[in-house]
Amino acid sequence: MFKRLRSYSDFVVLKHTLFAIPFAYLGAFLASGGIPELHILFWVGIAFLGARSAAMALNNLIDRDIDARNPRTADRELITGKISMREVWAIILVSYIMLFYSAYRLNQLCLMLAPIIPVTSLIYPYLKRFSPVSHFVLGLNLAYAPVGGWLAVRGVFNFPFGTPEHAMLLLLFAVTFWVAGFDMIYSMLDLDFDRKNRLYSVPSVLGVKNTLRLSFVMHILMLVFLVGLMVVLNLGMIFKVGLVVIGLLILYEHSLVKADNFTDIPVAFFNVNAAVSLSMLVFTVMDVLAAGF
Repeated sequence: MFKRLRSYSDFVVLKHTLFAIPFAYLGAFLASGGIPELHILFWVGIAFLGARSAAMALNNLIDRDIDARNPRTADRELITGKISMREVWAIILVSYIMLFYSAYRLNQLCLMLAPIIPVTSLIYPYLKRFSPVSHFVLGLNLAYAPVGGWLAVRGVFNFPFGTPEHAMLLLLFAVTFWVAGFDMIYSMLDLDFDRKNRLYSVPSVLGVKNTLRLSFVMHILMLVFLVGLMVVLNLGMIFKVGLVVIGLLILYEHSLVKADNFTDIPVAFFNVNAAVSLSMLVFTVMDVLAAGF
């Protein structure tokens, strides 16, 4: 039983939840201006887990023929038979039940917006076959997290622009560019395979050096949007310290990756970006709580 659960966890790469779930909670803390109610934190976590697990399962299902030809992905659970097609569909079904039931338990607006998530999750795997824009769609899929966390607390999205809810759009863009930037770097591992199989990643279209430049620009834009978030929500010194830490982590990530040496890409991809995500949550929550005292 434990080995089966481990296979399911590996199949949806559960450990990569560290990349984005902090942003879901970050949105909830910003919306509440303090500690959100525990039931909101619980259902936000379940909703995110369901949405991400379903997206990963869909991606692996749709890309199974491509993954089987790629030496880097040929040992994935669906390819090797560790998980059956029936189990994959069961994971997708259960995951989306988790998402929609959690949205229902949160509020009406979350439930109304929840169908957007499976739509863009379904688009992403196919888009990789036609356009390098897929990196940004992947980023958008993770960027729903902070907006979802915010709406879970507020339950409304007010107009006209200028209301606090629209600060979450700044965070949405920040997360989108952050994810797109590091996904471009990670895609360099498949550069030769993508070119041979006509897959449109940024590295296969623009080459390694231009990919590194574009990725760095994406991460600069991330920081710009985070500064905008700080200004709009009038966040304090602790948040500013967090921005410095995140900026240094981004610089470290880019120092690890060389145009002629991809050895440290996995470290840059997982370790550094997990640190960025957790830093963003910790410093923001500390700032919000400090302002409440």
